Amino acid sequence: MDAPESGTRRRKHRCTAVCCGVATTVIITVTAVVLIVLAFTVFRVRDPKIQMESIQIDGLSSLTAANPVDSNLNVTLSARIAVKNPNAVSFKFDRTTTSLTYDGRVVGEAEAPSGNARARRTMRLTVTVNVMVRDLLAGASSLSRDLIARRMPASMSTTIHGRAKVLIIKKSVTVRMNCSMVLNLSSQDIDDLDCNKKVSL
Repeated sequence: MDAPESGTRRRKHRCTAVCCGVATTVIITVTAVVLIVLAFTVFRVRDPKIQMESIQIDGLSSLTAANPVDSNLNVTLSARIAVKNPNAVSFKFDRTTTSLTYDGRVVGEAEAPSGNARARRTMRLTVTVNVMVRDLLAGASSLSRDLIARRMPASMSTTIHGRAKVLIIKKSVTVRMNCSMVLNLSSQDIDDLDCNKKVSL
């Protein structure tokens, strides 16, 4: 009598083990499918958006009044940049680099500290570039012409390296923004501001 009962118990244990294994496999499969669906829908990593909100120039009045131009003049450019994070997770970014170019030469550079743009929020950065007047003087012919015209064409570029992590998916993103502009020496303002953005994965 013991042998049949022992065989029955073994079959029951085997059936229980098989059922548990099947249930575990189903749960793992369903969980993986749900995570994948979430990763590519609700938690899909989207590219951050960058926008130039405003640019302010200080010291242009001294630049126009100087004759000849004094290399000790203090000219600064302050840019307010908005970084919008459309993701459901935070977007961490490294130091932001900004450079100002005039007549094909970099005449000013600045860095903003690293930061963290919270989920579905917009973070604003203020970058101040000190213009190196000595480098402006390197192209004296162009500078003299532009001073007479009271309009100085220039460009500014900003680069942001960042990353976002959703579940097990990591995405590194580089956002570049190049803005062309004209420094109006009469109104001490910015004219013809035109910005192009590019996102690289």
